[in-house]
Amino acid sequence: MAEITVAETNRRLNQARILNVREDFEVTEGMVPGVLHIPMGQLQARLPELDPAAPVIVVCRSGNRSAAVADALNRAGFNADTMAGGMIAWTRAGLPTV
Repeated sequence: MAEITVAETNRRLNQARILNVREDFEVTEGMVPGVLHIPMGQLQARLPELDPAAPVIVVCRSGNRSAAVADALNRAGFNADTMAGGMIAWTRAGLPTV
C-alpha cells in the first residue's frame, strides 16, 4: 500500500475508484466528488461493488482507517492506496467536496 497525497488523489480522480470508508454521519461534512461510499464496517459485505482490476484510493477522516482498509484490499488482490491526511487534508487543501 502506498500513501499518496491529496494532490495525487486529485490528479487520479478519473483513473482510480475513490472509496470513502467513513461512517454515514461523517460524510454529511462533505466527500470527494464522485466517490463510492462504503462505511468500513460494511466493506466485507459490499466488496463486490469494487472492480479488482481498477486501482482504488481509500479515504477516511484522517488517514488511519483508510490505511487499514487499503492494506486489507491489497491482501484481497486489489491495488489500493490510502490518501494521506484523509478528508481533513483534502478540505485544508481547498479541494472541492460534495
